[in-house]
Amino acid sequence: MLWFEHIITVPILLPLLLGALLMLIDERQYQVKFWLSFFSVGLLLWAAGWLLVSIDTHPQHIPVFSYQAANWPAPFGISLVVDRLSALMLVLVACVALAALGFSYRRWARAGVHYHSLFMLLLMGMNGALLTGDLFNLFVFFEVMLAASYGLLLHGKNTVRVRAGMNFITLNLIAAFFFLMGIALIYAATGTLSLADLAVKSRQLLGIDKALFEAGLTVLAVTFLAKSGMWPLGFWMPKTYSAAAPPIAAMLTLVTKVGVYVIYRLWLLLATDVNDSFTILGSQLLFGMGLATMFYASLGLLAERNAQRMVSYSAMLSSGMLVALLGVAHSSLIAEALFYWVSSALAVAAFMLLLELTDQLYSPQSIQRAAVLQSLNDEEAQEETPGVVIPAAMAFLGLSFIGCSLVVAGVPPLSGFVAKFGIILGLLSLWEDISTLNTVVFIVMLLLSGAFAIVAFMRLGVRAFWSSSKSPAPKLPWSAASPIMLLLTLCAGMAILAGPVQGYMNRASADLGGEQNYINAVLGVRQKAISHGEYQ
Repeated sequence: MLWFEHIITVPILLPLLLGALLMLIDERQYQVKFWLSFFSVGLLLWAAGWLLVSIDTHPQHIPVFSYQAANWPAPFGISLVVDRLSALMLVLVACVALAALGFSYRRWARAGVHYHSLFMLLLMGMNGALLTGDLFNLFVFFEVMLAASYGLLLHGKNTVRVRAGMNFITLNLIAAFFFLMGIALIYAATGTLSLADLAVKSRQLLGIDKALFEAGLTVLAVTFLAKSGMWPLGFWMPKTYSAAAPPIAAMLTLVTKVGVYVIYRLWLLLATDVNDSFTILGSQLLFGMGLATMFYASLGLLAERNAQRMVSYSAMLSSGMLVALLGVAHSSLIAEALFYWVSSALAVAAFMLLLELTDQLYSPQSIQRAAVLQSLNDEEAQEETPGVVIPAAMAFLGLSFIGCSLVVAGVPPLSGFVAKFGIILGLLSLWEDISTLNTVVFIVMLLLSGAFAIVAFMRLGVRAFWSSSKSPAPKLPWSAASPIMLLLTLCAGMAILAGPVQGYMNRASADLGGEQNYINAVLGVRQKAISHGEYQ
């Protein structure tokens, strides 16, 4: 077996083993625990990037690679599957995790016990959900991810976090029950839980077996729509994410995106008959729920005054847009959705981190502190001067706030505008192939949500940077500034390198539309070719 074949296990095994190891290290050795975690996440980023480049540039053009644990053949063994989409998501998770971990160095990593162990288990669950090739292990990895998120959500606990955490836990326990029910229905109809085997057998089902399969797929769809924050099932999302510590909130936005990933994977792999009544109805429901979520999140974004909840509504808005694009049921729009997917995830994560710093500018505590400092100054210090030099910290915060707002709202010149412009062009180019009403409604909702976001963030920016509180500029350590800078630099890089990035998204979209490649890779048709090739 080639050594490359084992790299696919690194995103799962490395955080699992490190999470167990960090449990044995005393909490007083926080420097050791931090650097072990940070170095490991760096290794995860390297492994994910290596998988992405290797699959995308493979000389034999094999778009899907399958790893069979202990050489047990599929569908009987545990299959790990990586293609361009899952590799892209692994890189995205590692980038946001690196930023969130660095941001938590000075404060949040010390606010409670076992922070780094829970963080590693969260990564292990996310990566496993992205790589698994069967429904049962998808359930296992999701529960590991959610169990770790429960502990992290309560990290630095207060009353608000405990209340939000209980709501989050209750919802996900109910969702876990429906998850198992959906798995049971699908297994009763097909006798398998391997995604590749399901893709083959689902095309041959008739009568009661087909009805059971469709019922199971519907239950799974409801489960992951709830986990993705779709209206009306996503009522928990703004309150929960706004209550979490900033680095945890940044990671929780990825939990939502993993739910969207599962919806994409299952729908594009199992619901391939575009003429089937179940597929048509499902696409219409996905499109309707996506649009309803966009509308609800846009209104929430405009009406909300709490900054953290505003960004939570932004995450909800992006999930709704992704689900609505899937419901359009045209493969050429998937590439545009993937570009927006990555851009919005990076921007929302950066915004979650940034808000802890900007909150110091207009919070009641900072305003009171500024008033006390002002009262202690003598009259000469109070005299107005012709000009005031903007401190470096304030300049960085202001520019970062503008950058995050531009990407989330889809305003030029950053990656959010490139993504939304590509979506609009894609819809207009398909004017004759898809419903005209759907096209018009989606474009109007897309533009309206961007306008609402601009108004909401302008209002927040005025309150944070141009209020009359005269609060002192906050201290800005590198551990807080560099993670935000990293995520925004990636957004800017996506805009500058839009051509190559969009090319990769096009190839990833083509992989999703070619489900036979996935089936062949997992069920062994191409195993002989893979075993004789080399991944450079």
